[in-house]
Amino acid sequence: MQMRSSNPVMKRAMRSAQPGYGQPYQAPYGQGGPYQQQYAGYPQPGQPPYGQPGYGQASGQPPMSAEDARPMSIDDVVIRSAMTIGMVILTAAITFFLFPANPGLGMALTFGGMLGGLVLGLIIAFKGSTNPALILIYAALEGMFVGGISRIFELSAGTAPGQLVTQAVLGTIVAFAAMLAMYRMRIIRVTNTFVKVVSVALVAALVMVLLNLVVSFFIPGGLGLREAGPLGIIVSLVMIVIACATLAIEFKGIEDGIAAGVPNKLAWHFAFGLTVSLVWLYIEMLRLFWMLYSIFSE
Repeated sequence: MQMRSSNPVMKRAMRSAQPGYGQPYQAPYGQGGPYQQQYAGYPQPGQPPYGQPGYGQASGQPPMSAEDARPMSIDDVVIRSAMTIGMVILTAAITFFLFPANPGLGMALTFGGMLGGLVLGLIIAFKGSTNPALILIYAALEGMFVGGISRIFELSAGTAPGQLVTQAVLGTIVAFAAMLAMYRMRIIRVTNTFVKVVSVALVAALVMVLLNLVVSFFIPGGLGLREAGPLGIIVSLVMIVIACATLAIEFKGIEDGIAAGVPNKLAWHFAFGLTVSLVWLYIEMLRLFWMLYSIFSE
């Protein structure tokens, strides 16, 4: 059975793990309507299998090195995830501490990181890039946004520097550890239904946020979905639950990828997917704590 992820880059990676890949792609979970596109660069009949030098030559792409072509392990994913998340932390810290000294530059880095990260993230996801440089640049841009928005939330809440950030980081770590533990103990099972429900929830959340943004152009605070208040807290809690659910889907994708013996090069895909989910989870944690401080400090 092929695993499907909420993250487009994960879906492409798991398609590459399907036995006999290179034939027309069949709709996941046995659904009708086979997808007829073939992806260049993946094994065709007569090509070397995953993990063997010469992989990808039939498409005109340069062959992968022995290191890139060997089967992916959990250590590969962990190391690359540590690199991308480390880059996020580094650039976030720089922007965070630069903000008080030069607010103008801090704002430019924050919104530049937000827009640049969004555009580059979409490019990486939909092109299925495994280029380490692009993924690390994406992580750096996300870090700029994370550091700046963290400082903005702290200034708005009136907390001491680092107070809100520390709590949001701890909340993110606890949520990540809890999801990983529940996944490993099979308390949470990533099934067909689970993925469908999370996918629908993601689309609904996106529509809701966009609608709130549009309304905010005419009414201050929009629909109040992201403002400090009971409704805003409920929405943030729902967003945190959805973000945690996407982590479970990413865990399943990694597990299936390792079991399928996908090339080591694809570990960058999985590192990218985990980084996307963790950054989103952190931002939602940060917003939740900001709301709580804003309400109870009044």
